[in-house]
Amino acid sequence: MIVANTGKGEVGRNTHRIAQYAQLAMMLEVCATPKPGNVDRDHNYPDTRFEHFLASAVSVYPVLKKASTDTQGIGGYIHKAVLESAKWQSGGNTHFGAFILLIPLVMAAGRLETINEPYYDISTKLRQNTIQLVKNTTVEDSIELYHAFNTAGVRVKEVQDMDLKDLTTSIETIKTRGTTLYQLMEISSSYDMIAREWTTGYPLTFACANSILTKYGSININDAVVWTFLEILARNPDTFIQTKSDLSTAQNVSDKAGKIIQKINRSGFNNTKEDIHLFDDQLIRSGINPGSTADIIVAGLFIALMGGLSF
Repeated sequence: MIVANTGKGEVGRNTHRIAQYAQLAMMLEVCATPKPGNVDRDHNYPDTRFEHFLASAVSVYPVLKKASTDTQGIGGYIHKAVLESAKWQSGGNTHFGAFILLIPLVMAAGRLETINEPYYDISTKLRQNTIQLVKNTTVEDSIELYHAFNTAGVRVKEVQDMDLKDLTTSIETIKTRGTTLYQLMEISSSYDMIAREWTTGYPLTFACANSILTKYGSININDAVVWTFLEILARNPDTFIQTKSDLSTAQNVSDKAGKIIQKINRSGFNNTKEDIHLFDDQLIRSGINPGSTADIIVAGLFIALMGGLSF
């Protein structure tokens, strides 16, 4: 059953709850199974396991709480979250993309005068605050993000200009050009779905929250998350798959997810579970991981929790 959010208070008094919502969002995402191709309670990868994600989610509470009190330094908070996560687990990059989406949302949530409002009002104000925050990022935020990429060891698309693999030269270029973090995201938005969220007002993320809240009215939270995951994947070739493999592979995965969504629409979610499990097994065996889609789910769950999702 979904119940109303009861938190309230002045700006700065909701920091504890906001940080907890962000942690719970990360945990709900990794617990949902089967999310085809991703680590969950039933599947591990050789070097990255379920417990690594749980440890990462627990570890970043102090960073999230502090971020919710601030209106500047998005890049620095992303970097701090990566550093804190790395102290707690040895599974490598567990939540990097999620941090890029979550930190602005957490900071935006901290600017709300109350979190005891209907979902529409909360989500509208949260979106407005988030857009304003990301547009006001600085050169220092760009530099911090580059350091965060380096710390996390994230696989990235090769580019000729400001290549993350050439950290020193790229940082000097950022300083010389005065490139803000928002401008960096604009440069990447044509091929990166996380960057595109930043520069278009988080459309997938808020659609994700709406979908989970709507579906949770008739099915359990696990299935609502998995169904929403498949919907997003079907419509948006995953950036992480493209980076590890290529666009053709990512599109093929999205096409298969689309066929499953068509069957869900015809026959219902429960009658499609076997197909979802088979799809999951295929991706796991092939080492194909729709990690960027999972990042969207984390951020969407945070918004849903802010809007009243409870159990």
